[in-house]
Amino acid sequence: MTQTMDAKREQRRVLAGTVVGTSIEWYDFFIYAQAAGVVLGPLFFAPAGETIGQIVAWASLGISFLFRPLGAIVAGHLGDKLGRKQMLVLTLILMGAATALIGVLPTYAQVGMLAPILLVLLRILQGFSAGGEWGGAALMSVEHAPPGKRGFFGAYPQIGVPVGMILATATMWVITSSLTEEQFLTWGWRVPFIFSIVLILVGYFIRKAVEESPIFKELQERKGESSAPLKTLFKRNAKEVILAALIFIANNAAGYLLIAFFSAYATRPVETGGLGLERPPVLLATTLASFGWLGFTLYGGILSDRIGRVRTFQIGYALIAIWAIPMWFLIDTGDIVMYFLALFLLTVGLGLSYGPQAALYAEMFPADIRYSGVSIGYAIGAILGGAFAPMIAQLVFDKTGVSWSIGVYIVAVTIISFIAVSLVKSKDNTPLNTTTIDLHG
Repeated sequence: MTQTMDAKREQRRVLAGTVVGTSIEWYDFFIYAQAAGVVLGPLFFAPAGETIGQIVAWASLGISFLFRPLGAIVAGHLGDKLGRKQMLVLTLILMGAATALIGVLPTYAQVGMLAPILLVLLRILQGFSAGGEWGGAALMSVEHAPPGKRGFFGAYPQIGVPVGMILATATMWVITSSLTEEQFLTWGWRVPFIFSIVLILVGYFIRKAVEESPIFKELQERKGESSAPLKTLFKRNAKEVILAALIFIANNAAGYLLIAFFSAYATRPVETGGLGLERPPVLLATTLASFGWLGFTLYGGILSDRIGRVRTFQIGYALIAIWAIPMWFLIDTGDIVMYFLALFLLTVGLGLSYGPQAALYAEMFPADIRYSGVSIGYAIGAILGGAFAPMIAQLVFDKTGVSWSIGVYIVAVTIISFIAVSLVKSKDNTPLNTTTIDLHG
């Protein structure tokens, strides 16, 4: 009885550690995304002009994704060697430090070209840490899951994304509602970045209290020192890495429209191709829609335990494909209620194609190289999907002049991801600790 209670207590600590830590990591990431759509263009890329400056700001959002695979390789390798827990703590600290430093950067008007250079360097550090974050959090939760609840447990690090977005957009909403436009552009935009220091301290102490994954402990006891997991990964599981990347691109592309592009499009003046809506109500609507993403992500994990990971993914992607074009006609009404409804309905498909991801990826790779496999697959998928999604959306809109053409782009990537997930052989009931391989071969 005592052992059962201890196990449940540890499971609760793991779930709290993964969701809190991941939420903080993604708060940091989304604060940058929100700022990229609002202030970074004129403050850091002013010489490029308003339109090009905005495109460059979106590009700076995507640059960090290029360094996610490097973070995934380093953290994945060390995570498979040294453990999930140590990497979780390290990536949290790196992300927090980069975010806080962005909050105190001088602008282009103050130091010239040094400003965008420093901004990009800190953005790269954010990408590096994010590349190693997700894999560790996903595996800590999934590998602690009791039988029949792997999808549910794996959904906890996933809901960290909408929770982080809620924190980021809510913070931006409070600040923009409390300050004048001049105050916000002068110093107010810095507050959310600096505030991350408080969140990082909270996440650090919560994650330090979590024990190492039981499956990793078992592996260490059984095999001792091993050869490099990364070499083994690409030798034996290259197909799974490619499939993992392709599975993620549609969710990440559509997700980054919700995270960054929609609010920028809605608040941009009509004469420059936007809807001309006020920023505070748009941020509030985005925050409220994010609660739908949270709920449907958690439900997606639960549903995957009942009907399977692949089937749940397929339903989610079908819903995204169906809604990708019609939602723009609601958004373009310029009515804030219709804007909220368009975003909220998109979160149904987003949640169902995100909640099962941690469990599905964990089941795709042997335990010995699982951290490397899920992290690198996730990172490559993020590059192909979300890295430049806002920039691509802006270019498509500028080229066609109609917003619904962006939906065609989302439908195209959704078809790719739907096919990729359909090629995965279901392992919903396979014990994770028996899917290992002999690294000494």
